[in-house]
Amino acid sequence: MNRQPAYPMLISIVAALGGLLFGFDFAIFSGTIPFLQPHFGLSDAELGFTSSSIYIGCIAGSLSTGYLADRFGRKMPLIASAVIFAISAVAMGLASTNANLIIARVVAGAAVGAASMLSPLYIAEICPAHIRGRMVSVNQLAIVVGILLAYVSSYLLADQTNNWRWMFASAALPATIFFVSALFLPESPRWLQQRGQTKSNTEKSSLAALVKPGMLLIVGVGVTVAVFQQISGANVVFVYAPIIFAKAGMDVSNQLFQQVLIGLVNLVFTLLSMRLVDKIGRRSLLLIGSIGMSIMLAAIAGAFYFNLLQGPLVTILVLILIAIYATTLAPVTWVLIAEIFPNAIRGVAVSVATTALWVACFGVVYLFPVLTSYFGDKAYYNFLVFAFICLVYFLFILKYVPETKGKTLEEIEAKLLA
Repeated sequence: MNRQPAYPMLISIVAALGGLLFGFDFAIFSGTIPFLQPHFGLSDAELGFTSSSIYIGCIAGSLSTGYLADRFGRKMPLIASAVIFAISAVAMGLASTNANLIIARVVAGAAVGAASMLSPLYIAEICPAHIRGRMVSVNQLAIVVGILLAYVSSYLLADQTNNWRWMFASAALPATIFFVSALFLPESPRWLQQRGQTKSNTEKSSLAALVKPGMLLIVGVGVTVAVFQQISGANVVFVYAPIIFAKAGMDVSNQLFQQVLIGLVNLVFTLLSMRLVDKIGRRSLLLIGSIGMSIMLAAIAGAFYFNLLQGPLVTILVLILIAIYATTLAPVTWVLIAEIFPNAIRGVAVSVATTALWVACFGVVYLFPVLTSYFGDKAYYNFLVFAFICLVYFLFILKYVPETKGKTLEEIEAKLLA
C-alpha cells in the first residue's frame, strides 16, 4: 500500500471509534437479559421497552446532531458524544431502579445517535474516492468490534456479583479511549469549504432543503436504505440472541457462548466486506445481501416450524445469516448514506436518514420480545416476517438504488441531480 492514503486511514480509524460505542452498547444489553429481567421482575413488554429505550435517545441525538455538525463542524460533536456516553455508562451500572436505568439508556442513546451519524459522515468527507468505501466500512468494523467486546465482556462477567452492572459500566472504558483520541482529529475539510461558501451564500442547510425538486427522491432512497438495514432481522439476533437460543433449548452459559460466536463471525465477514465494497460495489452487495438474508431467515423459520432444534442447525443458520449481513447490508448502508447526499445538505440529510434508522431499530427491538411471547411456540412467524421484508428490500434496490463505487462525492452529486 502506498503512503498517500495512510493519513486519512489513521484519521478514519480514530473517527470510527464512535462506531465502537454504538456496537458495544447495542450488544451489551443482550448479555444482561438473563440477569436484568429477574432482578427487576420485568415483563416481556417492560424488557422490550428497557432494551429499546436507548433508541429514543438515538433518535434525538442523530436528529439534533445534523444541525450541530453543519453549524459547528464534525469534531466537537464527536468529542461531546464520547463524554456523554462515558457518564451514562457509569449511570447504567449504578441504576437502583429500572426507571433510572431507562433514563441512563436514553442519555447514552443521545451520544450513540450522534456518533453513529457523525463517524461515517466525517470519514466520507476526508477520504479520496478510491478508498472511501473501505474507510467508511472501518466504521462498521468498529461497530462489529464493539459488539464482540460486549459479548466477550458479558461472557466473562456472567459469574460475577452484580454482573449486569459491571456489563453496563464497562462501556465507559471505550468511551474514554474515544474521547482522548478524538481530541487530535482535524476538522473536516469539506465542512470548512462549505462553511466558507455559506458565508457568501444565503442558502443554508435545513430540513426544508431536503424536499426541494431533485432532492426528495435522493433523500427518500437514503432513508429507505437506512430503515431496511434495521428491519432486516439481523439486529434482532444481536440484541435477543439469548431469547432465540433459549427457544432452541440452550442454557444461559451456552446462550452467551453462542453470542461470542456471533461476534466472531460478524468480525471476520466485516473484514471481508472491506475488501469487497470498493471492488464489487455498493448496489451489488446490497442485492446479494437482501436476497441471501431472505433465504436464511426462511430457513431459520423452517427449523423452528419442523422442530429441528436439537444439534447445531439453528446455530449454523444464525451464523450464516450474520455472515451475510456483516458482508453486505451492515457496512454498505453506512457507506451509501454517507456519500449519496449532495454536499450542501449532507449533514442534515445524513441526520434524517440516521434518525429514521433509529426509529426503525426502536420499533423492531421493542416489538420482538412482545411478538415472541404472543406467538409462543410459533416463533417461526417472526422469522418469516423478516424474510418477506428482505425480499421487498431486494426489489427496492433493483429499482431505486444507484451505484456510487469509484466516484467522488461531487461526481455522485452531479449524476443524481442531473
